[in-house]
Amino acid sequence: MLTYDKRGNAILEAEARIPYELAKGPTWSKFFKGFKDKKILGTRCPKCNRVLVPARSFCPACFVDMDEWVEVSQKGVIQTWVRTDHAYFGMPTKPPFIHSVIKLEGTDCGFIHLIGGFEIGDIREVRKIIPTGKTVKAVWNTERSGCIMDIKYFEPV
Repeated sequence: MLTYDKRGNAILEAEARIPYELAKGPTWSKFFKGFKDKKILGTRCPKCNRVLVPARSFCPACFVDMDEWVEVSQKGVIQTWVRTDHAYFGMPTKPPFIHSVIKLEGTDCGFIHLIGGFEIGDIREVRKIIPTGKTVKAVWNTERSGCIMDIKYFEPV
């Protein structure tokens, strides 16, 4: 779209898209390969013993390599959540949807994913269904390709 400023200078508004590829590397490749088999894998730090999901190649607290893999629970508790009503570039699904930080059982950090399986139109009802501390479990897509959306969402238990 072409517009002009107060001085008469032309202003061209455009949207640029730059396609790119991202190499996952060995750690994230193994992490997402587990999703194909409906497994959530984490890595354990040999120094502080924390289990992190998504898996990391090194502990961000101890700065040591993490090469012990553990399968973690598909259940966890909601630490916080937010309902998204507006579209933005790169979003995982069409709004409205609920993003949440979930502490999976047996892990020491939050895992960000979608919460679903119920009507999210009335925010007052949503607050009753998924209060902080509510237990949720993973719901897997029938077809999986080794990506974050292989988990369709986490639903309240």
